Amino acid sequence: MEFKHKKLANSLDIIAEVNKDAQSAAVGFFVRTGARDETDKINGTSHYLEHMLFKGADSLSAHDVNRCFDDLGAQYNAHTTEENTVYYSATLPQQLYEAAKLWCQLMRPAIRDDDFNMEKNVILEEIAMYKDLPDFDVRENCRALHFGSHPCGKSVLGSVESVKALTSEQMREYFGSRYTPNNVTAAVAGNFDFEKICDCIQAGCADWQPKHADRKKEYFAGTAKKEHQKRKNLTCRHICLMSPTVSYQDQRSYAAALLAKIIGDDTGSRFFWQLVDTAVAETATMHCEAMDGVGAYYSYIRTAEENGSKVMQIVEDIFKSLQKEKISAPELQKAKNKVLSSITIKNEIPMGRLIELGFNWVYLAQYRPIEDEIQRIKEVSLDDLTALLRDFPLMPFTQFSLGPE
Repeated sequence: MEFKHKKLANSLDIIAEVNKDAQSAAVGFFVRTGARDETDKINGTSHYLEHMLFKGADSLSAHDVNRCFDDLGAQYNAHTTEENTVYYSATLPQQLYEAAKLWCQLMRPAIRDDDFNMEKNVILEEIAMYKDLPDFDVRENCRALHFGSHPCGKSVLGSVESVKALTSEQMREYFGSRYTPNNVTAAVAGNFDFEKICDCIQAGCADWQPKHADRKKEYFAGTAKKEHQKRKNLTCRHICLMSPTVSYQDQRSYAAALLAKIIGDDTGSRFFWQLVDTAVAETATMHCEAMDGVGAYYSYIRTAEENGSKVMQIVEDIFKSLQKEKISAPELQKAKNKVLSSITIKNEIPMGRLIELGFNWVYLAQYRPIEDEIQRIKEVSLDDLTALLRDFPLMPFTQFSLGPE
């Protein structure tokens, strides 16, 4: 593996991990913008704008975009989160350069009014679809409850009201303020020629003009509020819990990820043995989301309505026990094995490396080879977990639940 970096005159970063032994190559554009960068009035714009890129540029229609990627045999997609919008594709090495040229065009979308109005219906249908998924809806509501007025509490999808009211002119203004070269990272991974890919990206992006694109970053411990809603057509109780933890920039994020595995992995965790294996709950998981300047643990539990109180008592007992008793060495090692297996398998292919490569640069402005990531996980100690729990106890937590009427 060989890391390469080039910064264009307009401040666009091109980062690359060259692997001449790879059989494929991947390219992506990481835009440091998401729901937390929106105002309440235009909430949902980042995700909506992601859709609009696939509607084409001035010289490309939506049909052209689909055909061009199809002709390249590319596996391509995009996703929007609270903090980032990422566009990516994986191809055979010889097709990478054409794929990069295509993305350069799409990163300056036409945002035609006809396309905008048609896609608005798609977004509204997507909001309605996810509203019908209680596991998604309970997380959305818990996030909003936990973060309150903090920017991270905004919905990625937006609301029906905000999306309906959004105009194409508002989207163009948002695009101009966030899709600036100094707020975008182009990442490439796999088997390719670095100078050639730089030439492709520079030819397509060099005329982009930089602008100020700052983000308000502040730590927030959460509201620790509790709320329950009754819904028609539900038979189970869906519970989401959130507790504060470290940010992406904090070295303790590796310990936080391991702690989430110990408590709430799908199998072999404390949640699994005390809630799922005992048939008290159907599902019980926890994951850690380290973000820009802030972080949170998410727990999701699905159980029979009559078991709701019992589930919460067990969860609180688990959280309290972590403050009283040290996590065992076998528990920590098992969590390490799971995390190490996951990241190693994912990073065996260029598409997997692309995501790690891009996010490490977006959040840290650093290159971290896979060997470095592995070593950092291996170095987490039991004392690290104890110290983390002392600084970020899991209680009190924010709780939002949905149940039948």
